[in-house]
Amino acid sequence: MKLFQRIFFAAVLSGLAAGLAMSAVQQWRVAPLILEAETYENAAPAAEHSHDAGTAAATTEAAAPADDHHHDEEAWAPQDGTERVVYTVLANVLGAIGFAFLLAAVSVLSGIEITTRNGLIWGLGGFIALQLAPAVGLPPELPGMPAADLVARQAWWIGTAIATGAGILAIARLRNWTGLAIAVVLIAAPHVIGAPPAPHEPSGVPAHLATAYAANALATGALFWLIAGPLLGWLNERFAKSEAFALKGAHA
Repeated sequence: MKLFQRIFFAAVLSGLAAGLAMSAVQQWRVAPLILEAETYENAAPAAEHSHDAGTAAATTEAAAPADDHHHDEEAWAPQDGTERVVYTVLANVLGAIGFAFLLAAVSVLSGIEITTRNGLIWGLGGFIALQLAPAVGLPPELPGMPAADLVARQAWWIGTAIATGAGILAIARLRNWTGLAIAVVLIAAPHVIGAPPAPHEPSGVPAHLATAYAANALATGALFWLIAGPLLGWLNERFAKSEAFALKGAHA
C-alpha cells in the first residue's frame, strides 16, 4: 500500500508540474499556429459555398449538406480566449498526470526503479516511444490538413508506441547484443509496415505553417517528458526516504 501511495503522489505532482510547464510553452509556441491554421480551415468552406451559389440553384439534394453544416455549428466547443485556454490547460494537465502514471507503471512492471539519476533517461525514453517514433509516420497535424482514417491512425500510433517502448525496455533489461537486436526489430517493424497514408487532397494550410507546428509540438512534448521523468524520479526517492525515516522513528 505504501508503494502505491508513493507512486500515486509522485505521479500526480510530477505530471501536474510538467503539464503546467508544457501548457505555458504550448500557449506561446503552438497555440498561435493552430489559430492561424483555423483561419485557412474556415476560409475553405466559405470559398466553396460562394462558388456553388454562383453556379447552381438550390435543390432538394443540396438541402441535406446545409442541414449537416448547421448541426456542426451547434456542436459545443469552448469559446476562443480565456475559456479555450482554461480547457486546454486542464486537458493537458490531466493527460500529463496520466502519462506520469504510465511511466511509473512501466517502472514497477519492469523492475527498473525511476530515480533522480536515471529520471532523465526515463523521460527521454517516454518521449521517443510516445511522441518521436509515432511522429515519424504520423507527424502532428494542424486543423484543415488531410488525414487518414482516425481508427487506422490510432491503431498504428498505439502499436508504434508499444513496440518502441518494448524495444527500449529490451535494451535496458538485457544490455547485450540480443537486446539491441530485439530493439531494432521492434522499433523498425511499425515503420516497415507503414503508417496509414493521408488522402491526396489539396490543403489550404501552407507548408511552412505545418512544418513549424510539427517542430514546435514535438519540442513542447520533449519539454514535458524531460521535466516529468527527472521530477518523478526525484519525488519517488524523496517519498521513499521520508517513508523509511518515519518507519525508523516508529521502531526507535
